[in-house]
Amino acid sequence: MTSSTPRITVVGAGSVGSYFGAMLARAGHSVTLIGRPDHVRAIEASGLKVYRSDAEFTLRIPASTELDAVRGADLVLLCVKSRDTEELARRMAPLLAPDAVVMSLQNGVENPAAIARHVRQPVVPTAVYVATAMPGPGEVRHFGRGELVIGPATPGEAADPALRARLQDIAALFATAGVPVQVSDAVMDELWAKLLVNCAYNAISALTQQPYGPMAALAPIRELQEQLVREVLEVAHADGRALDPQRARASVEQIARSMPGQLSSTAQDLARGKPTEIDDLNGLIVRRGAALGIVTPANQSLYALVKLAETARLQPGVSATPA
Repeated sequence: MTSSTPRITVVGAGSVGSYFGAMLARAGHSVTLIGRPDHVRAIEASGLKVYRSDAEFTLRIPASTELDAVRGADLVLLCVKSRDTEELARRMAPLLAPDAVVMSLQNGVENPAAIARHVRQPVVPTAVYVATAMPGPGEVRHFGRGELVIGPATPGEAADPALRARLQDIAALFATAGVPVQVSDAVMDELWAKLLVNCAYNAISALTQQPYGPMAALAPIRELQEQLVREVLEVAHADGRALDPQRARASVEQIARSMPGQLSSTAQDLARGKPTEIDDLNGLIVRRGAALGIVTPANQSLYALVKLAETARLQPGVSATPA
């Protein structure tokens, strides 16, 4: 970012993108949201309503359904689902300003590389730790946390002083909005650590439509989560990621304490009849495990069950009763 008053565009303004966009806009920054038509119409009519435990506020904030609104942005927060990353990055590439920076605020570990295959601008992997939901169009509710971890995607980028300066600028920008940002050379390990937590919670929450607190209170679920964690750790270590098993298990326990009432994003998608990101969560562990010769039966089982539930909800006319 070269401007002292950076223009920020959120691409894929669902609950996460709308929340961080709102925090930046409330701090006085220039923010534009790109989102779904019903969300954009509601924002245009009544503003973006944000509900936090410590405050409720409404912001008049520019919003659009058109990707062309990314033109001229200094900082792009890419918040689309993983399945849309390749196509979106390809379409966005010719619209980006030469000096723009793209932050990938997405689940999974493959998105930064997917974006970088299409854009020339720096791509910043971002691990997002926040609990949010959208009660309705034009609304976002914050349940807890709200910090980010950013850093270089590769050792080569870590050695680039210009990129390191940009990362510090990004951290300072978010700090003005009350959003803690840690700059870490191990951000890809951080993304794998978050993937581990997602694999331990998302599918179970989706299949049961239960939040994290009740899940962690049940011994059989904790035993299942432990098996999921062991499989993810084995795949991650074989993939060259330095995940600490003790820290990983502590993170799984801490999520239930800090977000006891949170339904996973996979559960929210499934309840709304929308495609989930399970292919890039437990499904990724299954794929990477197979490629590395590692069996992952717990992740495989949850992946298959979520795919079945997803198919049933995406085809509501299919009867469950045999003819």
